[in-house]
Order: sequence, then structure tokens, then C-alpha cells
Amino acid sequence: MARIPLSWRDSAIPAQRSASRRTHRHAEGRLTVAGRRILVVDDEPQITRVLRTTLSSHGYEIRVANDAVAALDVVNDWPPELIITDLSMPDMSGVDLTRKVRAKSEVPIIVLSVRGEERSKIEALDAGADDYVTKPFSMSELLARVRANLRRFTPPKPEEQEISVGDFKIDLPGHRVLVRGEEVRLTPKEFDLLVYFARHPDKVVTHAVLLRSVWGPQSVNQNEYLRVFIGQLRKKLEAGGDTHYILTEPWVGYRFAPGE
Repeated sequence: MARIPLSWRDSAIPAQRSASRRTHRHAEGRLTVAGRRILVVDDEPQITRVLRTTLSSHGYEIRVANDAVAALDVVNDWPPELIITDLSMPDMSGVDLTRKVRAKSEVPIIVLSVRGEERSKIEALDAGADDYVTKPFSMSELLARVRANLRRFTPPKPEEQEISVGDFKIDLPGHRVLVRGEEVRLTPKEFDLLVYFARHPDKVVTHAVLLRSVWGPQSVNQNEYLRVFIGQLRKKLEAGGDTHYILTEPWVGYRFAPGE
């Protein structure tokens, strides 16, 4: 594994000095990161030390795992709200870890790797990762990505009855959908697809992730099947208006823009 860049060490120092100012902003309600749980997974102690120090100084609660097996134990005993994992580890790769976590949780996952080629990025994203950061990188960039991913994630609530996002109100038990106050009738599978989008607003979701999440792992290669359902769902949601809710991300997947 590549040695940690000097810029990472340097970036941890100003973060610690400004911790008091961040705490003050928390109290004013403009930044709410206190207590957000982050699991860092990496077999390189130098990297985990810097990440723990910097993230802790910004108000996050941190746990560290040195391998994927230990990480899965932490996920079970201390459910994190975000996972930052290295791609290359001795016992299990970051991609395999992502698949195992994603099978039972929607927690955001950021993958770190020295591999910058497109194939590695696509493999990680298709496995269920939410973001991919190539080493070396600045801590300012990583912190921004952490904030962005945490904004999109709301821990699941067993009693959840309704999703309200943008122009949409979705009654989960009743399988009813309102768009700008008007009811839209959907088939069961269209409803499941919309619910997945509504739980991941403004986030690029790959074809494989959508197919696996809505239809199951046996359907991950049926892109044409997905396009048909996306087309049907678009017609129903966007009928009679010029607002586009489901945006195509060429060669990657789709992004749900729920409106204001």
C-alpha cells in the first residue's frame, strides 16, 4: 500500500486547532455532525491514525477496523452512519466488504484507493459504494465528501410510514404516491423503484445497484429491462409537466431529482 502523503499529516493540524470554532457552529445549529458515527477500515495504521484524528477533531465519533472481518463485527455491534474503507486489504477486498454490508444496510460507503482507473471505480460503485476517492487526496476533499454522503443518509426507522422528499409524498404501507399533491398510480415494481430513488435523492445510482436492490442479484445484468421500467415510471411521474425527476447519467445509471 502506498505511504500516506505528507499533505494528510499537515491537514490534520489545522483541523484540530479549529475544533472549538466547529463546536460553536454545532451549538448554533448551522452544522450538525456531533455524534455521527463513522467506521474507518484500513490495514495501514498510519492512515487510520490520521483519519481518526482529523475526523474526530471535526466532531465525528470514530471506530477503526484493521481488516474487513473486524469491520463486519463493528457494523453488527455499533451500526455506523458512514463507512470509509480501503480497497486493498489482505483478508477481504473493499469491494467484497461493500457487497456484504450492502446486503443488509444502506449506510453510505466511501472507498479509498490508489487505483484510479475507470474499471476499479465502476467495480466499487457496482458493488454498492456511494463514492470513490483516489489516493493521494486532501483531507478537505474527503471531509466535503463525508458531509455530502451524510446529508443524503437518514438512518432507517422501523416505524417509517411515509417518505416526503421534494415534490413527493410516498405512503409506504398504503403504496400510494402523491406528486405535487396529485395521486399517481404505480405498479408494485414501479413503486419499489420509486421508493429506492426517494431514499437516495440527488445521488447517482448505477444500473447494477438498482437492479440488485429492486429485482435481486439475479437481475444485475438486465439493463434493458431496467430502461423499460424507468421509461414507464418517467411517463407517470412527469405526465403533464416539464419537470424531469429521473435523470440519466450516461453509461453509469440514473439520478433522482425530487424537486424543491
